[in-house]
Amino acid sequence: MASTSPPSSLGDLDKDVELGKERKPELTQQQHDLLEASEPPFTEHVSPSDNDPNDGGQLEKVTSAKPSLTNIRFVPNGGLRAWLQVLGSFFIYFNAWGIVNTFGTYQTYYETALLSSSSPSQISWIGSVQAFLLMVVSALGGPLYDAGYVHHLLIGGSVLAVLGQFMLSLCGTYWQVFLAQGVCIGIGTGAMFVPGVAILSTYFSTKIATATGLAAAGSSLGGTIYPIVFRQLQPRIGFPWATRVLGFMMLATLVVSNCVLKVRVLPEGRRRFLDLSAFREAPYLFFVAGNMLAFLGLYNPFFYIPSYVIESGIAGPDLAFYMLSIINAASTFGRIIPGYTADRIGPLNMIVPCTFFAGVLCICLAAAHSVGPVIAILIFYGFCSGTLVSLPPTIFVHLTQNRAVIGTRMGMGFAITSLGMLVGTPISGAILNKSSFTWVWVFGGVCTVAGSLCLLGARVTKGGVGLMTKV
Repeated sequence: MASTSPPSSLGDLDKDVELGKERKPELTQQQHDLLEASEPPFTEHVSPSDNDPNDGGQLEKVTSAKPSLTNIRFVPNGGLRAWLQVLGSFFIYFNAWGIVNTFGTYQTYYETALLSSSSPSQISWIGSVQAFLLMVVSALGGPLYDAGYVHHLLIGGSVLAVLGQFMLSLCGTYWQVFLAQGVCIGIGTGAMFVPGVAILSTYFSTKIATATGLAAAGSSLGGTIYPIVFRQLQPRIGFPWATRVLGFMMLATLVVSNCVLKVRVLPEGRRRFLDLSAFREAPYLFFVAGNMLAFLGLYNPFFYIPSYVIESGIAGPDLAFYMLSIINAASTFGRIIPGYTADRIGPLNMIVPCTFFAGVLCICLAAAHSVGPVIAILIFYGFCSGTLVSLPPTIFVHLTQNRAVIGTRMGMGFAITSLGMLVGTPISGAILNKSSFTWVWVFGGVCTVAGSLCLLGARVTKGGVGLMTKV
């Protein structure tokens, strides 16, 4: 790229951009073309391929933060390279949250076979620790992403996730399963999840909710396909090889993510781990609290619905295992459609009612004692619960005026939310040991409804009480 003399201040830069028509004769043709392509005008390219501004392997090191991260006028918001990031992020979700959403299948299998001597609460700790580490490690990995270690996180996380899946096939005791499936896969998915979420915010602005929703649909598709594959193969080839087949599927799809995900810009300086000023902002505080409460009960149906259907005599094992796939299949639409709608009416306006109805539907499971009502509830529950995975990253962007601290605030929010995921399903398992599934559904539903009320607080403090306000 031809060198240019930077303006004396960022204020002059904004003035130049705003008065582009009057100052246009002073620009070289190359500078004009770059502005047309919405590329940051003052960047240093690490790759030697400076003549091609659309080169996918090009890494831009920001030398003026305002035109790259804090100024959305320079975000591409589309194009082949941007949508390839959505594809790469899709497979990250497919193998991160998709694996978490599959745990209900393992929970039922462990209770009846491999870990039958362990209680449901003990077994659920494996899945909850996996989900907890996914969110905590992704938060802690944010500064590494900002420092440029993007492919280190992608490759390292992919290796750990696939390694944990293959090691799971060799496990025979509770602690072996806990370390392989809970710890190893949890750390791996957390490390690779950082680039999958963060990269999208540098490629999209007004279409960010749609892009994130499409990517997040990967978790639903993974949670649909993985349980079916496991259920079909486990009786035929046994647990070890069924688990290895899932490992090979993870390996193949993660290769795609590692090939297509490319960094467009990196922020100046190092990102802070904490931004305590965020907790003085009521919308952020309400939103994080709402997320934690909602996730405290959200995953109860994902973990316990197969066991509930079998033990209650509602359906046999063959149909029970597909209940989890039904939730995840419905959740696919619950991530894409609300994401598309959120770009038009506002993400907080979308997530509040969906979370509320998810909680109500969870409570309704206590009154469902036949196949038809259970399946109907699970379809609507899957749709409504999908927004709680796809929309939070978009809302963190929406609540943060300074785009340079989006990663910090998102990481803080995920870390707090992970506490709900860590203890929610084990508490439900302990409730199940002392009572019945009825109180498992009531506990999950009440927590989710309470979360929706906090999310409503975030919506009101951010945009007021007007129903037509986009927020």
